[in-house]
Amino acid sequence: MIEKIRNIKTEWKLAWVTTVVLGLLIHMPVLVGDYPNHDGLASMYFDQNMITSGRWFLTVACGFSSYFTLPWLIGILSLCFLGVGAAALVSFLGIQKESHVVLVSALLVSFPALASTYAYIFTADGYMLALAMILVALYVTKIYRFGFVWGGILIAFSMGCYQSYLAFAMILAIYGVWQIYLEEKKGFWKESLHYVYMGVLGVALYYIILRILLLVEGKQLSSYQGIEDMTETTKVSFSQQLLHIYKDFLGFAGNGRVLMQNLLGAGCMLVLLGFALWSLGKAGMLKKWQTYVLTFVSIVAFPICANMILLVSPGVTYHLLMRYQYVLIPILLLALIDRQDMGKWQSIATFMAGILVLQYAVADNIAYSNLQKKYEKTYGYCLRLLDRMEQTEGYETGMPVAMVGVINTEHYPKTDLTGKVTDSMIGMNGDFLVYTDDNYQSFFANYLGATIELVDDEKMEEIYHSVIYQAMPSFPENGCTQVVDGILYVKTEPCAR
Repeated sequence: MIEKIRNIKTEWKLAWVTTVVLGLLIHMPVLVGDYPNHDGLASMYFDQNMITSGRWFLTVACGFSSYFTLPWLIGILSLCFLGVGAAALVSFLGIQKESHVVLVSALLVSFPALASTYAYIFTADGYMLALAMILVALYVTKIYRFGFVWGGILIAFSMGCYQSYLAFAMILAIYGVWQIYLEEKKGFWKESLHYVYMGVLGVALYYIILRILLLVEGKQLSSYQGIEDMTETTKVSFSQQLLHIYKDFLGFAGNGRVLMQNLLGAGCMLVLLGFALWSLGKAGMLKKWQTYVLTFVSIVAFPICANMILLVSPGVTYHLLMRYQYVLIPILLLALIDRQDMGKWQSIATFMAGILVLQYAVADNIAYSNLQKKYEKTYGYCLRLLDRMEQTEGYETGMPVAMVGVINTEHYPKTDLTGKVTDSMIGMNGDFLVYTDDNYQSFFANYLGATIELVDDEKMEEIYHSVIYQAMPSFPENGCTQVVDGILYVKTEPCAR
């Protein structure tokens, strides 16, 4: 066993160790704490049967850590999976310099999209296994003659966990074509088509398995995030979709405060871009007209590949968990730089990439700090609210409760100071974790040890528009809880004006 470990490629071991060790250092707060976001409140135990969202393999992928929310175990597994993906990525990119192997792995594990994923810690191991499968798929497709077959199978199972990571495959396939061109191999089209075969096979296999399992379980795709659009013709014209994709790409990449969080980050990206162009110039590629054609095609295709979810589901809320692939921008620039020896100038590019890693790591921890504070403020708020509910005249344990769940923020100071950093990091920003009556029910049960029985939606709609409920003041004012006809009315949202 020890001999087999010794025989593993040096860059693989270095990439894996960097990912796991640096991942632990950066993401330790969320891995050793218990700070759920709003979705996590109801996912203390969740079997991850998400077939109606198209994620038919997620229940298997998350099964290794059990279906309980165990942040430390899930975190370790997810970093191990991501480490395998990092090893496959550096080999696919052909990274030679050890410092660049470290930086590629560091960029991958520090990018804020991973921090947002850890806000949903209950599913992070399944998602990172999905990403690892995508990266391994690209590697085997590049290395082996019929590797696209195995690559397609891996892509199908990856999409069965989380469909958004297909964007990684599409972007890296473009770079794979660049590699074939830069290495001036014979059979350019033949080898380039292997990536097309991989993608077509993977998506087709994913879809076939999905349809079979939906049929077997007697279920249909849900309407959540436009999932059902995958199998229906969109009502939005193709030109409108493309325009939306390009606007979204430019908006997020240029002003999303994630890829480039400030002027220093933007400067680092520009320096990396300059060195990447210099690398192409040193290789003599800027003298060939084919280079400009391939560059144009890549520039046009990149935003579409990065935002491919918007192509199949135009109505989706495109949050940060779906934007992990943007980390490939600095990674691919670094990969181009790695192809040429630039002497002492090389250290400047390395330093700029290191600055990006540091910025990402700091942003992650700012987000974790606010996530912890959100939990603590929510705990204090819900404890006071529960006490008020139980002290209401006429209250009895187990009686039905009518509440909407929105917090009247007018009564409380805004204490989230992280907006400029966390506004684009879903699950991390804001002051409180609870937004709906279900959120309160889960928080009361899992963190306060109290059970409340909520009225159904139809009854709540009737109560919400009643004269009594509308006239009630909002918590924490006197009279915000009342027992009416055997039901406890609780009003937390702002009063109508």
